[in-house]
Amino acid sequence: MDLSSINLFVLIASLMVSATPILLAGIGELVVEKSGVLNLGVEGMMITGAVCGFAIAVQTGSAGLGFIAAALGGAALSLIFGFLTQVLMSNQVATGLALTLFGLGLSALLGQGFIGVKGIDVGPVPLGPLADIPGLGIVLFRHDGMVYVSLLIVAGVWAGLRYTRAGLILRAVGESHNAAHALGYPVIRIRLAAIAFGGACAGLGGAYLSIVRVPQWTEGMTAGAGWIALALVVFASWRPWRVLAGAYLFGGLTVLQLNLQAAGVKVPVEVLSMAPYLLTIVVLVLISSGKGASGAPASLGTRFHDSG
Repeated sequence: MDLSSINLFVLIASLMVSATPILLAGIGELVVEKSGVLNLGVEGMMITGAVCGFAIAVQTGSAGLGFIAAALGGAALSLIFGFLTQVLMSNQVATGLALTLFGLGLSALLGQGFIGVKGIDVGPVPLGPLADIPGLGIVLFRHDGMVYVSLLIVAGVWAGLRYTRAGLILRAVGESHNAAHALGYPVIRIRLAAIAFGGACAGLGGAYLSIVRVPQWTEGMTAGAGWIALALVVFASWRPWRVLAGAYLFGGLTVLQLNLQAAGVKVPVEVLSMAPYLLTIVVLVLISSGKGASGAPASLGTRFHDSG
């Protein structure tokens, strides 16, 4: 065992990359849940974003167009969920699970022609001398653009929910949709907008996997990342900056287990590999026991019926 082979700065930089997919999906789901909607279809939206983003990226040679396509694909799939739950008032839990299964099947169908196709190269944002700063340059200034975009989205969601009228209305809908409706706010439209935003973010998270992190398309490549993102929102007590910290914690576990394997740590590979998922199970247990529900919107998961 040689732990000296692990470079701390490289480790931190790697965990930021590893955390980006679940950070994007998690921050989108936070906005959805803040509106009072529980969408368990994050995994399905992520895998749909992964195949849509990869397909457009390799056909156009543009990562930017790939990410736009992924966001649109994730948002479109999420609006199916939104229509079923907000207009037809179907059960949110059952519909979300169905959305995941539908997304997995749809992505497998769409991705048949892209199996084995090499992805495009996405390099770091050129930040000049900043990237050459010892230690700090590796950690902060040698990343691709989506790492920085994910941080901007977190900051934007935090500021939007805290300081803007739209954020106040969204939180009011999540806390009491009947009171918000009585004040004249269009609850269903607000929730549909939040659902579309969450789907777009999940699509971006999936596309980050297929375009940047593992530049190829593989069926089922999200491998449970959507479920980790769902647990992450509760782990963060529905607070944006805690979503960021939690995502880096989950991402850090993934990167750390790879580094420990490379360092020859005498722990079974299977135990190290399942560490992130064990943490997810712990969070879900806390949810079911009520100990992790502090900060949940009061109307989360409840149906709203507009009586006119």
